[in-house]
Amino acid sequence: MTDAAAAWSLRSTTVPTRSGPVVVHHRPGADPVLLLHGVAGSWTTWTPLLAAAGGVGARGLVLVDLPGWGSSPAPEGPFTVDDGVRVLLEVLDALAVGSVDVVGHSMGAFVALHLAVVAPERVGSLGLVSGTTIATVRASGRPWRALASLPAFTLLRAGLLVTGRRARAILRGTARVGLLPLVAAPVFAHVRRLDPSVLDAFVDEFRPERFTAAARDAAGYDVDRWRSVGCPVTAVLGRGDVFARVSDLDDLRGLVPGARTAVLDDCGHFAHVEHPGAVAAFLGLTSAPA
Repeated sequence: MTDAAAAWSLRSTTVPTRSGPVVVHHRPGADPVLLLHGVAGSWTTWTPLLAAAGGVGARGLVLVDLPGWGSSPAPEGPFTVDDGVRVLLEVLDALAVGSVDVVGHSMGAFVALHLAVVAPERVGSLGLVSGTTIATVRASGRPWRALASLPAFTLLRAGLLVTGRRARAILRGTARVGLLPLVAAPVFAHVRRLDPSVLDAFVDEFRPERFTAAARDAAGYDVDRWRSVGCPVTAVLGRGDVFARVSDLDDLRGLVPGARTAVLDDCGHFAHVEHPGAVAAFLGLTSAPA
């Protein structure tokens, strides 16, 4: 994982939005791809996939640090999925980008789906990577029941509600004493095989208050709205994902008939980091076989 934007000819721009300044890394080109990070992520989360996909060729790229994540300052007051979609539309308008193929990871997949609901004319296709979708919505709304169905998400949310902003200091402390791989192990299938830059970024990008706010917003979301999505949808997740369930893919196909789905064995919640080549191929971002 790297922040060397020049490797993919990306330019950094700060776009003023109603939710505050938003940092965007972008490259002009035809058939642009919008990449949306998830929790504990920023635009750099996508660099392993960009490397595996050859920078997605000559296509345009738009990588957004959503408000409160990466280099974008946190918004004042509540920030909902509707606010996230509005920010994305403001960014695309500022860059004079029309329709995009949207790829989202985790929380970014949730935002991507809502963008396709609210502004279908701006979304050519959707790629959902380790998406926190149906199971997460249910867990957010009924946390006690979710202890059985999605325990890692539920316990993390409860822990963050107790520790608050201290959670970030605690995570940094575990990194200093060498215990970070143990803490991060539930998120990755093989945490000790990761490049050190991945865990460094995981610590740097973790925002406990933004995580709890996103979970709170998801609790009231009506996933039936996704039935209106009319663009092509592909979704992939890891069999060992602790923040999503394989059954999410079945539920997604029920809401969006025709959605293409895949499950990666030996993979956790960051499929595009652990298996970037396979994810890029399945999403059609590279000419390599799926």
